[in-house]
Amino acid sequence: MSAETLRLPRGELVRSRVVSDPATALGAALERGLTGYAVLEPQETLLLDGDAAGVLTFDDGVPVLAYHTESDRGGPAALADLAEPGPYRADLYALDATDLAPVHDTPELEVPPGMPAERLAGDPDLADRTRAAAPDDRLDDADEDPVASFLEDEAKIEAIQAEAREEARERAAEWGLDDELV
Repeated sequence: MSAETLRLPRGELVRSRVVSDPATALGAALERGLTGYAVLEPQETLLLDGDAAGVLTFDDGVPVLAYHTESDRGGPAALADLAEPGPYRADLYALDATDLAPVHDTPELEVPPGMPAERLAGDPDLADRTRAAAPDDRLDDADEDPVASFLEDEAKIEAIQAEAREEARERAAEWGLDDELV
């Protein structure tokens, strides 16, 4: 998969904010019945000049696809890559449904309707409201196990293990236990 997969025409900017929580943008898209997309730039992009951004598309306010620009991954994996502490810059763009149709025909980028609210915002109420607004044919995958998805992401697990080892070395040095580590 590549960025070519998610070629979106430029939409009409309808909202642009820096928010502490993605729930604000997801809730606004749902309330507006947005057909279009959101670009979420996480803290590392805002504060550290990073290049990461997440793109979520919507049909009548319900998330359809997710894509992460830096990791070049889509679907639930893109949400995992985007899930960071805030703040986020959240731009919502309206786009005609006919312009989104070719993009929405990309199964490998699809996300269940409530998953962005659960994974990015940790907001079960927003996830339930989103599922209630979703067409019945989109609800089949709504119960995917987030723990199983995380455990399938070997790169994230390896990064966590490496960080834990480094922290252990630093603490051992602080406590004068350098020689005790093998």
